[in-house]
Amino acid sequence: MVERSVKHALYGKIVVRSSKYHAHDETGAYKMGDVVEITESRPLSRTKNWVATRLVQKAEAV
Repeated sequence: MVERSVKHALYGKIVVRSSKYHAHDETGAYKMGDVVEITESRPLSRTKNWVATRLVQKAEAV
């Protein structure tokens, strides 16, 4: 999921917008909550057009 802050067109308030991307993880190395870098690739399935390329930050243990 990618989150970004944008200014509302009418009211001027800063709101958070998010988009979810389905990314392919070939080796299964990344877990839920990890921050990863994704790059666009050829279509791998109906919804998957992205590939996870590298780990940016490991998820914190709660």
